[in-house]
Amino acid sequence: MEDMDKIKVQPKILLQKKPNTSEPQKDLGRSGFSSSSSTISIPKCKKPISKKTVSVMAPQQSERRPATTGSVKTALTMTEKILARASEKPQLNPGENVWVNVDILMTHDVCGPGSIGIFKKEFGEDAKVWDREKVVIIPDHYIFTKEERANRNVDILRDFCNEQNIKYFYDIKDRSNFKANPDYKGVCHVALAQEGHCRPGEVLLGTDSHTCTAGAFGQFATGIGNTDAGFVLGAGKLLLKVPPTLRFVMDGEMPDYLLAKDLILQIIGEISVAGATYKSMEFVGTTVESLTMEERMTLCNMVVEAGGKNGVVPADNTTFKYLEVCLADFFMDCSSWLRIKHLCPMNQFIVMRKQVMAYFLASRFLSEYRFDIPKLEPMVAKPHSPDNRALARECKDVKIDRVYIGSCTGGKTEDFMAVARVFLASGNRVKVPTFLVPATQKVWMDIFTLPVPGSGGKTCSQIFEEAGCDTPASPSCGACLGGPKDTHARMNEPLVCVSTTNRNFPGRMGHREGQIYLASPYTAAASALTGYVTDPREFLQ
Repeated sequence: MEDMDKIKVQPKILLQKKPNTSEPQKDLGRSGFSSSSSTISIPKCKKPISKKTVSVMAPQQSERRPATTGSVKTALTMTEKILARASEKPQLNPGENVWVNVDILMTHDVCGPGSIGIFKKEFGEDAKVWDREKVVIIPDHYIFTKEERANRNVDILRDFCNEQNIKYFYDIKDRSNFKANPDYKGVCHVALAQEGHCRPGEVLLGTDSHTCTAGAFGQFATGIGNTDAGFVLGAGKLLLKVPPTLRFVMDGEMPDYLLAKDLILQIIGEISVAGATYKSMEFVGTTVESLTMEERMTLCNMVVEAGGKNGVVPADNTTFKYLEVCLADFFMDCSSWLRIKHLCPMNQFIVMRKQVMAYFLASRFLSEYRFDIPKLEPMVAKPHSPDNRALARECKDVKIDRVYIGSCTGGKTEDFMAVARVFLASGNRVKVPTFLVPATQKVWMDIFTLPVPGSGGKTCSQIFEEAGCDTPASPSCGACLGGPKDTHARMNEPLVCVSTTNRNFPGRMGHREGQIYLASPYTAAASALTGYVTDPREFLQ
């Protein structure tokens, strides 16, 4: 396979004259990658740039103003189109501030109490939320702990939901046995999708930075603070600035040793953790079209690690097939569903959503990045930043102490299936403690019930047991963000961990001197089998 250090970046012009292909190309790094941007010059970044990995930063274009005749107006990007619908405006420009009607507001046990307090302070102790069916409250962060303050947060959520008659409150009452809580779901970003709250063309806001995960469904989804959430609870709208859009085109057949986690680590490594600050990241191309919904969720989940305002994937047949199951259950709970179904069968509903999310090639982007996916290799992000990118094979001498499989990024059903596939191919037992934390109750059930392809009917749980892994834990955010000291799998010592989570800052998973290598489920599983950071191709090829 071609060494990624020899793959070149080829710049070209976007929406301007064609490039002079006779000009010499510069060797800019390790990816099958190219960038398009306007020709406006910008000051060089003051941050030192590695000779091996260079971020290609695109200069901002001048403000786009609407034309005087509708026939020549620049088509809206996906994010602009969604925000135009939500703000009831025919045309929007990047940088414009608009009042956006919110379709779903989500909060959880960490930020919910603060948002509720602000809502009551500003709207009154007896005020009612703007729409009890558009508020989704999901305890998920600090759940299975004896920490009194953490448990009190869940009590505050419960009292508020009872007072407001909130329809979608996924409560947990018996923390000793999560299975005794039929309403409890687990990690909010995965549960939102599974419960049908993610819908193309809508606006979903949440008090968590990884709310951007829902952009995988072709909607605008982003994290907000407690103050904004408190206002949305009372008003149902929020003033937002329209972000400019970066377009990421990924083409080619996905190698069977890569996962979406490798793709997003590659992108963050290219543009840096500040490369998409307050920008929309739009993912298109044949590779993206081939991804499952869970893989698209992984892709959108980590846009915030590049500073992105939101990430979005065009809704297509993959999206709508996933939604047919989720939305059928969702609408059965709505009084309007029978009327909608009578006037608009599911296929017509899908057509309407496709019209909302219709993709226009004439849309103008701040910059375009292209990736030749078959040339990529398994990636990791070394401590202590998600953009500290390296090839997994370059870190083969890094000895590790543990592996963590879980979180909204890497704790979905397909993530555990990927881990099981590596263990199955190896037939060996893990050499370091390997912790398994399913994102939701549904994922936990899938681990114990769904057969792994090619295993002769074995489930993930059986394969994990044979490999010597830790017993799958109760679904929650777990040790992804550290949490109280009694949190399952928390790093209470300065250990080295390979993790399928999304952040590797000092102290992120507990101990401030701990070292976290972010990786795909394939790479994490391979590393568990060797005790070193390991390229999964050692077991998958």
